[in-house]
Amino acid sequence: MYPNFKSYLIIIFSGVFLVSCQSPEPSNQDLKPSVGSDNAAPSAISPNDAQIVAQLNSQAIAASQKGQFPTAMNKLAKALEMTKNKATPFWEGVTFNNMGRVYQAQGDYSQALQAYLQAGVIYRQIDDPIQRGKTYSNIGYLFEVQNQPELAIFFYKHCLINRELARLQPSLMSEPQPDAYNITVAQTYRLLGEHLLKQGRVAEAQRTIDLLKVEELQGYMQNIPGNQRTAKGIDLVSGEKAVKQKLEQTLSNSIAIGKELDTIRQISPQTRSLKQNQRLQELVNKQQQQLATFNKFLSSPAITTQLEKISQTARQQNLDLENINSLRDDLARLPQKSAIIYPLVLSNRLELVLVTPESPPIHYTVAVSEETLNQTITAFRQALINPSRDVKTPARQLYNWLIKPLESELQQAGTQALLYAPDGKLRYIPLSALYDGKQWLVQKYSVNYITSASLANLNTNPKKDLRILAGAFTKGSYQVALGNRRVAFSGLPFAAVEVNSLASTFPQTKTLLDQAFTPEITVPQMDDYTIVHLATHAAFVVGQPQDSFILFGNGERVNLTDIASWSLPNVDLVVLSACETGLGGELGNGQEILGFGYQIQKTGAKSAIASLWTVDDGGTQVLMNAFYAKLATGNITKTAALQQAQLSLINGDLSTGNKSNSVPNTGSFNHPYYWASFILIGNGL
Repeated sequence: MYPNFKSYLIIIFSGVFLVSCQSPEPSNQDLKPSVGSDNAAPSAISPNDAQIVAQLNSQAIAASQKGQFPTAMNKLAKALEMTKNKATPFWEGVTFNNMGRVYQAQGDYSQALQAYLQAGVIYRQIDDPIQRGKTYSNIGYLFEVQNQPELAIFFYKHCLINRELARLQPSLMSEPQPDAYNITVAQTYRLLGEHLLKQGRVAEAQRTIDLLKVEELQGYMQNIPGNQRTAKGIDLVSGEKAVKQKLEQTLSNSIAIGKELDTIRQISPQTRSLKQNQRLQELVNKQQQQLATFNKFLSSPAITTQLEKISQTARQQNLDLENINSLRDDLARLPQKSAIIYPLVLSNRLELVLVTPESPPIHYTVAVSEETLNQTITAFRQALINPSRDVKTPARQLYNWLIKPLESELQQAGTQALLYAPDGKLRYIPLSALYDGKQWLVQKYSVNYITSASLANLNTNPKKDLRILAGAFTKGSYQVALGNRRVAFSGLPFAAVEVNSLASTFPQTKTLLDQAFTPEITVPQMDDYTIVHLATHAAFVVGQPQDSFILFGNGERVNLTDIASWSLPNVDLVVLSACETGLGGELGNGQEILGFGYQIQKTGAKSAIASLWTVDDGGTQVLMNAFYAKLATGNITKTAALQQAQLSLINGDLSTGNKSNSVPNTGSFNHPYYWASFILIGNGL
């Protein structure tokens, strides 16, 4: 079809591979083309040549998207010729990946697979786990569109495995990435989780969904380091291991042959000897034979049957994977009977995964579209921030989708506390305010939000002495730029009462007000205290991390990126008592909330309390009074103290046991507007 391309491709891959050319593209709305930078710089190419190759690749993809396939392939052939002549394997791999994308766009799946595998060999040879993992994502997606889920799962898993290994070297993750991939890594994880749940492989799905949270953090915050738990990636089941062994053998053999081929090609054709030309042809033929053998292996009845039986085998084994055992052990050691809920929002349904200490993970499928779910989330949030609206109708609908399918398992496990890792727009609403028709969820369970179990330490006990550093912005007003507009933030009159109340309850409290409440004064003192309480405005804004901030009493701001420089290993809790999410615009996917929780965790602090909308500061003072009064009794977790404080407002019991605590006379606080906005993220002990 394209002679210039095939003259290069046949060198390495000219075998026929297993394809189903009539399979349609998937209609999953979660899939969107990945977008990246074209300026990644390999070591063996000049900046000028790298720019030309990048431009050719970019122009080729643009032409392909317009259906101009011959033009696209001609540009890629030129790029490939440059990378061959310059001996630049990085850009050679990029170009082969883009050739695969162009072939795939035409439905020529056999040629697409050959191109992707060529890129895989290259990235294996230069040991680039980032690009190797993304290339496996391309191959997985190729089998996705051919409706071969077992092979899609196999290659998606290899994307995850390589990605999580690379996360141990954050500098690798920060390098600019070329646009050479059909879907993003996060979309790969999401598809993998979806397929695993379809096959009933819940333990593997739980692991994938948990690591999806880590990858979403990477997409938002950048430079998210992994740890020994994340680096374990995901296990392969027995049927996949046979394919893995054959794949590794094929790639290794191709690399060995490729090295000898490269040596011969460094000699110009005009000066090669007859023996060298004969050897070159022998090597090309040998590679063709190896890949034909690999194709036969993939399409053989024995392997096809084995792969088809994987889901049944995985269910029977219950996959007692190491990470599941560790997670269940963490849950078992918590003082309250606890369970973790993972929702996974897909275009046409909601998947729920539940992990309890006593049994393997289970999952339920809820027949609600992403569009309908998000509409209900928006209606619920609007009702939450406006006490005059009907809040119970959307609250009950969300309860029926998120909790009701799990009710019997939660009751059987004796669950008292829910650890919750929300997905997408679910991050903008409080689980505690869901309604079962008789009572709020908080009246049955305490709720502890987590970013990812793989990043969290759920069992670190808090320090026994409660020493509080309390800062407050009480007077004045500051103009803050939010996108294309400016917003005025005024002092909080009740904030002074709030921090003075803390000082009355906890004698070891230090207060900083207004001009004394600056980053320069406050931040260096934080780690001398076990609780840092900031009664000031904070905004979690859809966009970049630097768009979200904490406002100090002198008008200075610290954004989410800056928080990473704080060192708070002795702090058990950071409280932001007047923050707001989704300020002034459409809701995103909640990454700013996920990012805040992670950044606080990264400082060394164990957990954070923040609000999903701004409650009037009188209501905030009442809730905070109740929370700290419960915490002061001792022998209670932060999660349980927050639950008890919320119940106090629901039941109208505003007595704190401290007569010096002033309670504003503003009427009832039993609407969830007042008590549900605050969520605890991180270690809830």
